[in-house]
Amino acid sequence: MPEPAIEAMLHRAAFGCTATAIEDQPFLHPSTFWYDAAARRIYFHTARQGRTRDNILRNPRVCFSVAEMGRLLPARTALEFSNEYASVIVFGRARLVEADDEKRHGLQGLLDKYFPDLRPGRDYRPITEDELAQTSVFAIEIEGWSGKHKVASA
Repeated sequence: MPEPAIEAMLHRAAFGCTATAIEDQPFLHPSTFWYDAAARRIYFHTARQGRTRDNILRNPRVCFSVAEMGRLLPARTALEFSNEYASVIVFGRARLVEADDEKRHGLQGLLDKYFPDLRPGRDYRPITEDELAQTSVFAIEIEGWSGKHKVASA
């Protein structure tokens, strides 16, 4: 999949899964996210305590995935049944965002993605310092990615 298609999918995907691993235990964290194309980074948030936060603080190596399913493709034989799909896997390092300005940037990006018609100060109270203190914001620094898709011929 070409890079512009990968970026388009990261912009439109509704949710993604971050994979972490500690020792021999893999773990998936499904969540909403925001792809910041200018910084080439993915933002998501979690609670101040929990397995995702603990895993990333112990091992920042992660992968992140989004996927879409298209049409189901029946066939004359069971072996040939299929479906259309698209998927992206991102490889990189996650880090806990410490600076309030970047935390606010990541959280506001999430709000803008999922509620594009609403504006802080007009439709809702802007993010407060107390709210920043209550959440963990993570940034995945993208080191590489791959994507694949299958579309049936017309």
